[in-house]
Amino acid sequence: MGIPVQGIDAEILDDEGAPVTDGRPGTLALRVGWPSMFAAYLNHPEAYDSRFSGGFYLTGDKAHRDRDGYYWFVGRLDDVINTAGHLVSPFEVESSLLGLPEVAESAVVGAPDPLLFEKVVAFVRLKPSAEPSPELDLRIRTWVANKVSTIATPQDVVFVPAIPKNASGKIMRRVLRARYLGEDPGDLSTLEEGL
Repeated sequence: MGIPVQGIDAEILDDEGAPVTDGRPGTLALRVGWPSMFAAYLNHPEAYDSRFSGGFYLTGDKAHRDRDGYYWFVGRLDDVINTAGHLVSPFEVESSLLGLPEVAESAVVGAPDPLLFEKVVAFVRLKPSAEPSPELDLRIRTWVANKVSTIATPQDVVFVPAIPKNASGKIMRRVLRARYLGEDPGDLSTLEEGL
């Protein structure tokens, strides 16, 4: 994400609102009073007020700061997967999957699991030269285990023809999660690509 611009005082906070040491992930927060700070969420004052704590605006992003002062995006806090008590960033798993030569795109979601609480599910769009196979499924799982961690290893790999995105190119994880669970995906008016 880079270094904050002049006038922005950013911090990484733990669950109790205390700053964490460099290199540790936490909530990206901005000290209240930055230039051009917005004054409200239109027609949602309670939601706006809920984003502030201890003089900070809580962005909803999980990030970490390196020793050089650069901030690194880990994932949205509402997208983080809690699998067996460990927090897994879908973004981190997706990024690792792009290192496989067969993978064109990927999207990762959490799905309910009776044993793990949530399991990691990877949706993968392959390059035209690749074909889905049990061998590739195993290779994908092994790749994530080695590149990210064994905790982040997908419990299920779903090969798809497209990854659903909105007009700005953001992956629509709720659509994938609903599809995986056989549920109604809700409003699809912003769907630009996929499904």
